[in-house]
Amino acid sequence: MAHCGSCGPGYKTPLDAMKGPREELIYVPCIYRNTGINQPDYLATVDVNPKSAQYSQVIHRLPMPNVHDELHHSGWNTCSSCFGDTSKVRNKLILPCLISSRVYVVDVGTDPRAPRLHKVVEAEDVKKCGLGNLHTSHCLASGEIMISSLGDPDGNGKGGFVLLDGETFEVKKNWEVDGHAAPFGYDFWYQPRHNVMISTEWGTPKVLREGFKVEDVAAGHYGRQIHVWDWTEHTRIQTLDLGDDGQIPLEIRFLHNPDAEEGFVGCALRSSVFRFYKEKDGKWATEKVIQVPAKKVQGWALAEMPGLITDILISLDDRFLYFSNWLHGDIRQYDITDTRNPKLVGQIFLSGSILNGGPVTVQEDKELKCQPDPVTVKGKRIPGGPQMIQLSLDGKRLYVTTSLYSAWDKQFYPDMIRDGSVMLQVDVDTEKGGLKLNPDFLVDFGKEPHGPVLAHECRYPGGDCSSDIWI
Repeated sequence: MAHCGSCGPGYKTPLDAMKGPREELIYVPCIYRNTGINQPDYLATVDVNPKSAQYSQVIHRLPMPNVHDELHHSGWNTCSSCFGDTSKVRNKLILPCLISSRVYVVDVGTDPRAPRLHKVVEAEDVKKCGLGNLHTSHCLASGEIMISSLGDPDGNGKGGFVLLDGETFEVKKNWEVDGHAAPFGYDFWYQPRHNVMISTEWGTPKVLREGFKVEDVAAGHYGRQIHVWDWTEHTRIQTLDLGDDGQIPLEIRFLHNPDAEEGFVGCALRSSVFRFYKEKDGKWATEKVIQVPAKKVQGWALAEMPGLITDILISLDDRFLYFSNWLHGDIRQYDITDTRNPKLVGQIFLSGSILNGGPVTVQEDKELKCQPDPVTVKGKRIPGGPQMIQLSLDGKRLYVTTSLYSAWDKQFYPDMIRDGSVMLQVDVDTEKGGLKLNPDFLVDFGKEPHGPVLAHECRYPGGDCSSDIWI
């Protein structure tokens, strides 16, 4: 956290944040939906201090008061966007629920090692905005909290935004002007110096709720567009169709520099990364800058297996882009000094669906000469594939969890349902690029008190590179 004595939460600039203290705790939502275990989801607190006797262990569990919520992503009550406001304190973690549409507000300030439930926003209050199936939460410089939706209360696609009061956490209203909601919703990122926000699309909630069917893509139930919003007027001013290669655009990241007028979006189904940027006439445009080739396979659901890019992030100095290929099983690091021509400088296979000796045989691979070997850490063979990633402030450590979404986990990685997901830590070479697995770090969520559980997105108490926005 910042220590200037006369400032608000977070850091003045992204480069200042890189000089912040090393992370000692990580909060991670743990999900029981679709595992066959009728227990509530919970927030796990993990000790990541190498000097601690409890290093890489879950030290606290905060169960939610309901079952089948599907905790997913999380955000903060306030962040570096409020750095100039001395009345603001980053002490509440916001946990929107993907399935139940509730919002849990968790007090992590009173005792960071033992969070406690502060407030529950019920789905009935969210429905007043005509929205449901909540996803990304960002704090705003106004002190409010903004949460994106995947759909309407009936499970149809609808990309809108709920505003919560930053003090009472009551639902206030929709952020978007009436009539301007997008056909689908998922993630979003705003850049006030350019008066812009850009949002992405996943799919129709009632269709994706229980699993993935490729025919639903052709039927138009999954998105392929990103939406440009006027940040001041709260109106949707431009829609950019990414085409077949841009199907299911999920995580979106502007460069951290608040003057930047460009960023990247990862597109899951065809495993591509698009750069978006502002043109001279003020309009926004896109271009594909990374393509992960599909692999021709036998023994899998389809004849070709995509990498399935499911999470991306950018280092705070805007030098490196990272993303995970959940199906292929690798994490990649790109030098984006030249944003139009990303250069692959690091890659590591951690698990995935094409492991040597498994049920899938790769018949044609444009990148690898042989199938990667299974990965074992501290005696445990890693199930699933690398999914959510979180980078340390200094950019030297990458934390990885393996659960994507319980219905898709059950469909594509039944071994992870049986054995539980894991959290791993990868060391990053920030000079020349490179990724190396830390053999001493493993959080085995297969050994939790109520049975194996699915761990998702990671957050540090002091903020991180995918929750903080500078204005």
